[in-house]
Amino acid sequence: MTVLHLADESEAADLAAFLSRLLHYDRGAAVRLQASGTALAVFGRPPSFEVLAVRAVRLAKPYEDGLDVTLDVTVSAGEFLESVDERAATAAVPGAVTGPPWAGVLPPRTGWQPEPGLPAPDALRGTVAAAVAEFRSRTEGLGPEDRTRAELDRIGRDIWSRQIKGTRLPVRAVHAAQSLGFLRPGTPSEDTVLFSSGAWLRLRTPYGSVAVRRAGLGSFGLSVS
Repeated sequence: MTVLHLADESEAADLAAFLSRLLHYDRGAAVRLQASGTALAVFGRPPSFEVLAVRAVRLAKPYEDGLDVTLDVTVSAGEFLESVDERAATAAVPGAVTGPPWAGVLPPRTGWQPEPGLPAPDALRGTVAAAVAEFRSRTEGLGPEDRTRAELDRIGRDIWSRQIKGTRLPVRAVHAAQSLGFLRPGTPSEDTVLFSSGAWLRLRTPYGSVAVRRAGLGSFGLSVS
């Protein structure tokens, strides 16, 4: 079994926290791991948000001791989490699983260009708070006969598909970033950047990234619980 040596205990703790959050939304979650050199990228897709989440993890030494070898495998998020040893700053790579469809359609590695107009992190968090409050207000105002899953999903799509003012980024992407621990209080504005590459948008913070396709992923029911 391949053992990854993480840069330090904090990297291990952040990785474990990210995996735990993914499992909160999907107990059967899978993650795709890509490692090269001293960097490990962990891709996940929380089903409630229709986005791809990416957590970059620093490794203590080049993968496979610097040999011309890379890691690219899809595994169980739960099994990977169980293997994380925070005190030893290690994580064992579990056996591969049959990847879900999203694992075969990752954002491009290159070609990203900065997008202007992104509000400050505190303003983004405020937008999410306002959207959550609106969802609750609108759904609580429904009569018993109107409180159906279809109606809740319709309200959710209406709210979370809106774009952040001045950008093409949907509010659901910012909500995902906050829920996954990427958009924390006090996040520096200069380290929170919006990029685009082809059909993809990527919100990057010091704690992780959220990527979303502007077209072609289809629609999913979105709600807040």
